[in-house]
Amino acid sequence: MKEKLLETLGRVKEVIFRYPFVLVMAILASAGAILMFEYSNHKALFYIYSKFTICCCLGISLMFAMKMLSQRIGRSSMLETAGILFLIAFYFIFPEKEEDFNEVYAYIIVVTAILSHLLVSFAPFLDKKKELSFWQYNKNLFVNIVLTGIFTGVLTGGVELAIVAVDQLFDFNFGEKIYIETFYVMMIFGSALVFLLFNGEGLTHLEKNDEYPVILKFFTQFILIPLLLIYVVILYFYSFKILINWELPRGWVSYLILAYSIVGILALLLVHPLKEDHTKSWVRMFSKLFYYTILPLIVLLFTAIFTRILEYGYTEPRYFVLLIALWILCIVFYFIFNKKSNIRFIPTSLFLFGFFALVFPYFNSFSVSKRSQKAELLKVLSENQLLVNNKINFQKKVNDTVVNEIADKFEFLAKREQTDFLLKLVDSHNQKKYAGKKKFWLQSNNIRNMFENVNETKSTDFYKLTLMSEKNFIDINGYQYFLDLNSFNNESEKQINGDLFYITEKFDDSILRITLNNNEETDFTNEINNLLNQHKHKSGNVSLPEIAFEKQLGKYRLKVIFKNLIKEKNARNHENIYYDHAFLLIKEK
Repeated sequence: MKEKLLETLGRVKEVIFRYPFVLVMAILASAGAILMFEYSNHKALFYIYSKFTICCCLGISLMFAMKMLSQRIGRSSMLETAGILFLIAFYFIFPEKEEDFNEVYAYIIVVTAILSHLLVSFAPFLDKKKELSFWQYNKNLFVNIVLTGIFTGVLTGGVELAIVAVDQLFDFNFGEKIYIETFYVMMIFGSALVFLLFNGEGLTHLEKNDEYPVILKFFTQFILIPLLLIYVVILYFYSFKILINWELPRGWVSYLILAYSIVGILALLLVHPLKEDHTKSWVRMFSKLFYYTILPLIVLLFTAIFTRILEYGYTEPRYFVLLIALWILCIVFYFIFNKKSNIRFIPTSLFLFGFFALVFPYFNSFSVSKRSQKAELLKVLSENQLLVNNKINFQKKVNDTVVNEIADKFEFLAKREQTDFLLKLVDSHNQKKYAGKKKFWLQSNNIRNMFENVNETKSTDFYKLTLMSEKNFIDINGYQYFLDLNSFNNESEKQINGDLFYITEKFDDSILRITLNNNEETDFTNEINNLLNQHKHKSGNVSLPEIAFEKQLGKYRLKVIFKNLIKEKNARNHENIYYDHAFLLIKEK
């Protein structure tokens, strides 16, 4: 037992000295995740620690790729320094404020993470011609990832149960914080350490030739390939249906074809060493036929993709779907026509396609999407004759579907910092309502509500209008008493100056009713309904200078100030009117 413990500690020590930067990134990522939890209620700090944690998690795979490459070509210090400089630069790609973060940055994070993992798969073999070493290296990485997941899951569960046992048996009352922090440390730093322990000495250990795993052969032969055959039969039947009915393919068929192609390529990679084994004729047959089965489906794939793009223009998701389709076409032609094909081409080419989509000037996904959606917006405005002297005519009668499409494109382009282009389409009077708004959904609502003559073409399942007061303070000058209200079925009695005020909020058909001494009463419901009806053709959030009503009740003057008023309609056409917060001011005449 002692020898095993010493052996394990010795291996941990070797891993620490062999992969210091990988483990540093894992430690920092764990710390960042813990700080995210600590400051989850503090938006600014939570956002800062989120950016930090994302960069450190990305650094785990990136620094491992640098280590594998350095074990092949040397220059360890230079490569690791380059990796750290990249991570620092990547941190500053993100906006300073959380409100400016949008899905564009999410695409950058996801694609960059995929690229960093692809780099791990081929970086040590850029100057190597031995295909089998490349396959053994990636196979061992794949096996180690699976084993890491199993070991880390069991280890994390065991440690958490140990903490529970100590807490319950010895009454320490740890609280939930220790469980969450332990989870983050084990799942991030713990998994990185376990993975590195499985990798042994690194590249020399990972690329050494060993026997083909029986479990991998069984999984590919009896599970993966039969599933692919079922998929391809379904897709071919659907293709025949399209030809018979002569109809355009449905959009989601693109994802099925992409899934079949990618999983099929993965299956070919898994059985690659068996291709030359004459006893494994099923592998040779599958390897030869697979790429030919994709060719007819690629025609269907591009038809489905361009149907959506020609109708709605490019967005980042459509761009990436098209890019993957082009990559698959490239892979198919490479393996069909190149007799000296090498499986390293698969991850290397995918990396280059992804890198192109992120950073290539003018043709990257973000540039193409912005230009396309600008053109689509101008096309919608022109087709509906909404442009007068290159400005949107908000007085012209227009269908609600067109208004929603224009508002969605305004929001899309605003998220991509195209405010100058959008402002040129809005006259100076309406620019004040639109400019300076950082909340992208609020910009969308503002544009939608600028249209004054909207034709309702269809009933919506859900409708919500929120009137919002722009006042950030309550002026109580001239009033003697101040009460805090809310509209969630509340009844309360307040005794003021010997008089009893009975306040009913949100019961029956009344929204806010106030009774004095069980004798006189006043109701603010009509005033609330009248104000909401003034904006009934609008939806979303509408800003008003102030939302307040005054009334006389006996010898008292009442003023109700609302922070917001909300009107909702559900699918059964049931309306609900309420407010989150209101204040009642009272003064005696």
